Amino acid sequence: MTSTEPAAGGYRLAAEGARLGYPQRAPVSEHLDVRIPAGSFTVIVGPNACGKSTLLRALSRLLAPSAGRIVLDGRAIDQYPTKEVARRIGLLPQTSVAPDGITVAELVSRGRFPHQGLLHQWSPRDEDVVRAVMERTGVTELAHRSVDELSGGQRQRVSLAMALAQETSILLLDEPTTFLDIAHQMEVLELCRDLNEVDGITIVAVLHDLNQACRFATHIIAMADGVIVGEGAPAELVTAELVKRVFGLDCLVMPDPVTGTPLTLPLDRSRVPLA
Repeated sequence: MTSTEPAAGGYRLAAEGARLGYPQRAPVSEHLDVRIPAGSFTVIVGPNACGKSTLLRALSRLLAPSAGRIVLDGRAIDQYPTKEVARRIGLLPQTSVAPDGITVAELVSRGRFPHQGLLHQWSPRDEDVVRAVMERTGVTELAHRSVDELSGGQRQRVSLAMALAQETSILLLDEPTTFLDIAHQMEVLELCRDLNEVDGITIVAVLHDLNQACRFATHIIAMADGVIVGEGAPAELVTAELVKRVFGLDCLVMPDPVTGTPLTLPLDRSRVPLA
């Protein structure tokens, strides 16, 4: 099976009966079953500390389940060599750390590491990929600046460029709009949509903004207290009842006047009488 072939059932990445958590702490999730549809733009939503980032870490193989397994292209993910996983899955973590003094171009170039080897050193192809992803993420003008000097938003876009430089067919993004103003949030999410629709990349992102999730996702996974509360297309999944169950928030859900996707409007308990 190649890196672009979905497993039976139309998915490439899945958790099967997974127990997820951290040492000396109660499990975050138990008996977790979830499948990421191949070719989807999947967004995981839910309240803080509900297990969203933990699930993403497990799907990327940064966190090994203590029971069950993570499946990539029909095989347990721990059966793959590390470089092979890195050629199939790119990851933008919630917080990224860069070596002191490294420039933007040098950091983005590290995304090409999975494609390097004894018989394949740095090539014109690698140079072209790095240049292209820096242009696509709007960081070309920062190429020779030290990453230490950048704002949080600039660092976030540079980290995204490094993940794109891996040229993977699956991309996992943990809160990719963190530190970004609203204009750059839209730019990043529109880029992700293009990567999904034009390049065919399967994207899984953790987002806090439910309205952004509904606008851009083709598939939403809603989590609460470490379990999957619901999943499906935004128009079918997101209702006032679901928002109440997941976030404990009274709201109205109506069509977005721009996109027609579900738009959640929180109710102010002190001003709006509830039925």
